[in-house]
Amino acid sequence: MSALDKVRSPCVQVCALDENDTCIGCQRTGGEILRWTQMTNDERRDVLRKVAIREEKVSL
Repeated sequence: MSALDKVRSPCVQVCALDENDTCIGCQRTGGEILRWTQMTNDERRDVLRKVAIREEKVSL
């Protein structure tokens, strides 16, 4: 798989974890951030779905 085929990280270079261990920049958990490079594309897509839900909750 080429680098172009990989699901890209949602990192926005605002790296700080809140009291729930969730990054305030990309909405991934600390564990998801640590495992990102080892994840398959399907696992990454699953994380991105969770990120979208977390972003909705933050914006309410």
